[in-house]
Amino acid sequence: MQLLVTNEWSTLHAVIVGTAQSMGGTPPLEEAYDPKSKEHIAAGTYPKEADCVRELDALATLLQSMDVKVLRPHVVPELNQIFARDAGIVVEDRLVVTRMIADRTAEWQGIAPLLADVPASHILTPPEGVRVEGGDVMPRDGELWVGYSAKEDFGTFTTARTNEAALDWLSDQFPRWNVRGFQLKKSDTDPTANALHLDCCLSTLAGGHAVFHPEGLKLAEDVAFVRDTFQGHILEVDAEEMYHMQCNLISVTPEDLVSCPPFESVNRRLEAWGYRVHTTPLQETAKMEGLLRCVTMPLHRD
Repeated sequence: MQLLVTNEWSTLHAVIVGTAQSMGGTPPLEEAYDPKSKEHIAAGTYPKEADCVRELDALATLLQSMDVKVLRPHVVPELNQIFARDAGIVVEDRLVVTRMIADRTAEWQGIAPLLADVPASHILTPPEGVRVEGGDVMPRDGELWVGYSAKEDFGTFTTARTNEAALDWLSDQFPRWNVRGFQLKKSDTDPTANALHLDCCLSTLAGGHAVFHPEGLKLAEDVAFVRDTFQGHILEVDAEEMYHMQCNLISVTPEDLVSCPPFESVNRRLEAWGYRVHTTPLQETAKMEGLLRCVTMPLHRD
């Protein structure tokens, strides 16, 4: 397995797509660890395994039709393995095995066999005290943008998944990269006020464009930085659109994006910018507060 990722948009050659096989039934409300899942558990609308299997298989088929090699995690019985991105992220030719919340650490068991031939020197494991999940880390050709929570929020919210120590650790591992942190707005109870990961409120594209929910960032200076970076090439979405994961897209080539059918206004803007938009339904998967970028772990891009 050749690992190589330096940005979010170069042509994708190999990817892990999460699996919903044996994801288990609806968890007890007290065991849910994001507000959107809690909302659907309480309402009796939590996604069924068969629906999520169908959605993820359709995504895998779409990517294969676009000449992408698709790998699927080995199935661990009664374990939700849908959100592959959070278990690891490739930067350059190394894989960061992320340190997730305790409830999710077993997910690595299904991914590790796929990467058994990767040399140990190319696998990085954060030390104790460093917490980071893949959805918070965005490679951008020499810059790593990282969503995180400062100490007070990290100690308060279950939805705080990457801490400030991760910024220093990533800087040490990738000294040629500029690591820039963005504090995320967190809520354990309101999914419209919670940016679970950076990719829930920001998608950056090949042509210098971005889809962005500014209220997902906690600090005004971070919002201003994103707006300045993409000025004239930014689509800002509201809290309801962020709730439905309309910032959470994946690039397959610099010109080809995968989105979802209900994202009509976002898809129209992407097409107006010159992108080819390919859609596949993931509405049931989205009920667990993750979407296209969350369910995919790119392993090799141009």
